[in-house]
Amino acid sequence: MGRPEDQVLAAKDAEREAAGVGEPAAAAPQDSPASPPDVVEGSEPEPAAEPEVSPAPTPEQQRDEYLAIAQRTQADFDNYRKRAARDIAAASARAKTGLLRDLLPVVDNLERALASAGPADGALAGGVGLVHAELLGVLRRAGAQPIEPRGERFDPTVHEAISTAPADGAQPGLVVEVVEKGYALGGAVIRPARVVVSA
Repeated sequence: MGRPEDQVLAAKDAEREAAGVGEPAAAAPQDSPASPPDVVEGSEPEPAAEPEVSPAPTPEQQRDEYLAIAQRTQADFDNYRKRAARDIAAASARAKTGLLRDLLPVVDNLERALASAGPADGALAGGVGLVHAELLGVLRRAGAQPIEPRGERFDPTVHEAISTAPADGAQPGLVVEVVEKGYALGGAVIRPARVVVSA
């Protein structure tokens, strides 16, 4: 007597044979493979488009590209050099203007000392005069030009009126007295002349 499982399987096989159910028929072999549905008879399929490959640059193209890069770099460097030179010149002018503004009160004080010196102060006045002349030479070499507008028409861009005074025979609006000289540097006024204007 076999195992119970074997007996159950044998019983099922006997029932199937009695019912006439056999093994499923094998699928009939196909004579030819099925043609794809999208292929129409008598026409050939189109070949797939190949991706475009850019040609390698020629030596002349590479040369032109490198030449253009070098020219752009040279132009950028020239622009930088010019900009740096302008910045340096502007910084130098600002520094020079600041120094001249600081020196102008010293020149004014030396001129006042010379104006107030009497005959007894001859030797001292001579020394002060030498210092004054030396300082004016420094200002001149730095490019500073004095503004002495006596007799000229009053110009508010160059002169600073501190008062008006009647002047015999003078037209109104003329500078009749210079209280403090002005100075200009490179065409720009660094200190306007302080003047008295005729009324």
